[in-house]
Amino acid sequence: MTLDVSVVATSSLGDRSYLASDGRVAVVVDPQRDVDRILYLAGTKGTRITHVVETHLHNDYVSGGLELARLTGARYLVAAADDVRFDRDPVVDGDTVAISDTLRLRAVATPGHTFHHLSYVLDEAAAGRWQPVGVFTGGSLLFGTTGRTDLLGRRHAHDLAHRQHASARRLADLLPDGTQVWPTHGFGSFCSASQADAPDSTIGRERRVNPVLRLAAADFVTETLAGLDAYPAYYAHMGVANAAGPAPVDLTPVARADAAELRDRLAAGQWVVDLRHRKAYAASHLAGTVALGLDGPMSTWLGWLIDWGAPLTLLAETAEQVADAQRELARIGIDRPAAQATGSPERWAARPEQLRQLPTADFPALAAARAGHPPAGLPTPDVVLDVRMTNEWTAGHLDGAVHIPLPDLPNRLADVPAGTVWVHCGSGYRATAAASLLANAGREVVVIDDRFEQAGTRPTGTDNRNEET
Repeated sequence: MTLDVSVVATSSLGDRSYLASDGRVAVVVDPQRDVDRILYLAGTKGTRITHVVETHLHNDYVSGGLELARLTGARYLVAAADDVRFDRDPVVDGDTVAISDTLRLRAVATPGHTFHHLSYVLDEAAAGRWQPVGVFTGGSLLFGTTGRTDLLGRRHAHDLAHRQHASARRLADLLPDGTQVWPTHGFGSFCSASQADAPDSTIGRERRVNPVLRLAAADFVTETLAGLDAYPAYYAHMGVANAAGPAPVDLTPVARADAAELRDRLAAGQWVVDLRHRKAYAASHLAGTVALGLDGPMSTWLGWLIDWGAPLTLLAETAEQVADAQRELARIGIDRPAAQATGSPERWAARPEQLRQLPTADFPALAAARAGHPPAGLPTPDVVLDVRMTNEWTAGHLDGAVHIPLPDLPNRLADVPAGTVWVHCGSGYRATAAASLLANAGREVVVIDDRFEQAGTRPTGTDNRNEET
């Protein structure tokens, strides 16, 4: 039998899950909540899932591990020290778990991202000996970086950063250079201290490039903590859900809303989210809606902005797009939207006057407008609003701009100075979301739908995680 390790990427959240198989049986590591993807993959490979493994209690998504183990009858491996409300196979440092005659896992305590984090070395039997092939590192050693250490509270961040440094060194000392590194985070997730610097890696490569293996502990801790920006508000709910044991996901269609119901939901101040591309939203949209297109990391930003548990209605061109949004939102614990509507804005409006447009421009147009020569049809800016994250602002920003990160905007609308607002981000995705919020508050707004690199200042070290590419 031949070892096969398949990546199941969840690009909208910046994470990876894994299915490792010898061709007959398989182990799944850190599965997302929508486990049908894993089951389908195992089915196409003709392999049976016998083990499901969690490297840690996740803070950025609801795990599908418990449900996957229930559906397949697999053993569910979770750190013994984690306080959970469900039955599992408790694992401690040094445990060895046989997957088959040719595959086994070795648990290695790697605290840092969480207190009880475990990595799992995958060994394969060859020529009568066990050889390490790779290591599932979760939120410990990532590609060119590590998992962040402040998600359990700032009071623990310094201690956990020291532990993260020691854990990475332990893996590097334990494993040969050719060992593959298979992390869960680092591909857009705010669970990583910074973003992955490569699509794949080995222990040897990490020795050469990763600051955690190149810096002394004190320097690593200082550098890591200084680089941490805010993380999504919905993270506060993920660990709780994962410790309690997530309920099975329900992705069946939700009720449809007609124009009258949409009007009533908007009048009640509920969240009605337009999932279409931002250019379509700018051309025509239902007044009072929020623009968060499926072409970007919709679930991350919506989960960050919305009041947890608030009724949510989804608007899209097709039922398939609504279904895609439901799947993304279920991964972060936003289940069963209140309603949906599909089609075009003309179908969603009870009256034609409910339709709005959103003016757009690029950075050259902004420069011209600030110089007193706005392009035809566009107002002169009184305010330039930058809604990027703090690290992005610090790395480079426009002179005279006002900075309010998008996640802060709903509670800081009154802080936006009076007058016409031209709003930008790093590409246009977050700016359109911000513009919709501002327009709903009665502000005159123009979206700068352009990449910040065209703004006349070139930021260095910018961390554009979960920004549209």
